Amino acid sequence: MWKDAYNQGLKPNTKTLKRLFTNYVKPEYPWMRELSSKVYQYAFINLGEAFKRFFKGWGKYPRFKCKGRNDRFTIDNSGRPIRLGGLIHNLPFLKRVRTFEALPDCLTKKVTIYKKAGEWYISFSMEKTFEPTLKERERVGVDFGIKTLAVLSSGVEFEGLKPYRNAQRKLARVQRKLSKKVKGSQNYSKALLEVQKLHRRVADIRKDYLQVRPVANLILNAESAPIQDDHLYS
Repeated sequence: MWKDAYNQGLKPNTKTLKRLFTNYVKPEYPWMRELSSKVYQYAFINLGEAFKRFFKGWGKYPRFKCKGRNDRFTIDNSGRPIRLGGLIHNLPFLKRVRTFEALPDCLTKKVTIYKKAGEWYISFSMEKTFEPTLKERERVGVDFGIKTLAVLSSGVEFEGLKPYRNAQRKLARVQRKLSKKVKGSQNYSKALLEVQKLHRRVADIRKDYLQVRPVANLILNAESAPIQDDHLYS
């Protein structure tokens, strides 16, 4: 529908998208009546912004997202703050939701729930005041290596990316298995979920090794960190 309108010279915006959805799309899918109106509102806000960026040349044409893939929605509390904290949370429309890890006690305006590799996650923003940390030293040099990821002048070493490379090799094997399955079959769905979980693990390991550990150490223990600018080749 959106592509047809675009081909006719029309430029969809949030208001137009809402009207077309209410009049033509929603009546064809009765299950949509079970959803909170907040889900629609934020979906159209995001889609409208995506079209705006596309028409200004800042981004690509918005990708189609269907039920069961890229599952994600945002809800708010009609202007009232949402209180989070601990393991049990009372969310608008969803009521009581339990998280695997305890969330910090805070107030937020909205939450986004999304599915990734078969598991559901909650995303939100909050305000927090950070106290300055007492640094152990003024400067710490960083030297990147081959066997070790990095060595600090303070003597701290960050191990190499062996777990990351192992996860990549395993991901390649599982992807080859997936390519041999019949698309749409139960075995294909199982293999696809395994691939998605390994993709998530590879991304988590990469982020932990390259961002979280080194950066956290430097922020907590040094005022500045000069980095040796060498070109490394494998």
